[in-house]
Amino acid sequence: MRVTIRLFASYAEAFGREALSLDLGDGATVADCLALLRAEPAAARLPPSPLVAVNQRYARPEAALAEGDEVALIPPVAGG
Repeated sequence: MRVTIRLFASYAEAFGREALSLDLGDGATVADCLALLRAEPAAARLPPSPLVAVNQRYARPEAALAEGDEVALIPPVAGG
């Protein structure tokens, strides 16, 4: 199955793009997606447990993915 990864702020800067597609096996989870993404050199900027949303809803690592899902990696936000 294919999912779209959305990258924002520092993550988009590190990867040099705002989106990419990943091919995953059937029954893949958010954790599987992150593991495959970590094979990219730019993934060194990702924290050990990044905040993730699937189809605009926060998701845990064990959440199952489906064909066409949008997985967003949400960078840390600082404010004051």
